[in-house]
Amino acid sequence: MTAHMSGAAVATSGLTKQFRHQVAVDSLDLLVPTGAVYGFLGPNGSGKTTTIRMLLGLVTPTAGEVELLGHAMPRQASDVLARVGALVEGPAFHLYLSGRENLARLDAADRTTDPRTARARIDGALDRVGLLAAATKRYRAYSLGMRQRLAIAGALLRHRDLLVLDEPTNGLDPQGTREVRSLVQSLSAEGATVLVSSHLLSEVEQMCSHIGVMHVGKLVAQGTSEELRAGNEPEAVVETDQPFHAARILRELGLEDIRTTRASAIAKLGRVPREKIVAACVHEGVPVLGFRVESPSLEDVFVSLTGEGFDVSS
Repeated sequence: MTAHMSGAAVATSGLTKQFRHQVAVDSLDLLVPTGAVYGFLGPNGSGKTTTIRMLLGLVTPTAGEVELLGHAMPRQASDVLARVGALVEGPAFHLYLSGRENLARLDAADRTTDPRTARARIDGALDRVGLLAAATKRYRAYSLGMRQRLAIAGALLRHRDLLVLDEPTNGLDPQGTREVRSLVQSLSAEGATVLVSSHLLSEVEQMCSHIGVMHVGKLVAQGTSEELRAGNEPEAVVETDQPFHAARILRELGLEDIRTTRASAIAKLGRVPREKIVAACVHEGVPVLGFRVESPSLEDVFVSLTGEGFDVSS
């Protein structure tokens, strides 16, 4: 398994982590294409953060292999980690230092950078996350959202080929969330690969080109949004004041997985031509107040993969 041969920025094979009798991550084969914004999606506790810590060499796997940017981890960590920026499990800064001073400490720890250009790098990173005006404010006075943005700034002190962001919108208000989304998209446009871990389905859907779905330590699916949706058939929705009669007609036409609401009949479209549905309903005297074909949402895909609902917004 070699990430550079597969064109992947991140690749794992059989990656596993067991804590005593609990398997937190189970035989993970992760593939993050170079240049992608990869949404690592799953509820809290599904194994996302443990996976990220193994990717970065912070936790030793029980089994399996990891490659970042074509380098084996953790054996070649010194060769690759300078090209990787990361935010893992929230920010950790000194309360009595300012935002700029905290970033200066981070920057000074990087021996691959030029100290003479430190101020420009630090202010550039602060500006990118909208904190330049608050650069001299002490960290203890920062809101939760400001602290999260400062942590992202810490990952942007130098050019990175790969950014790994664990719940980057945690604690942000809607405006801050939009700013992070825009920032991630701009980083991708500049050529970086971005791995974004999140439990917020709606954010992943808006931000990411590729998605991996975690459930109880297992990667149950990964691919582009379109590829994930392709496994779920579109549904025909007949809006009517006679939903049970409409459901009977859908069944006679050969549609499956039929269900009704107070004002509609819904079924998997399958191979039935959609134009036949309205015609059949009208022919049988069932009034059609509206008709549409709905493609599966990412939430539908998640439910089909895991059998569980998903918190879309929080």
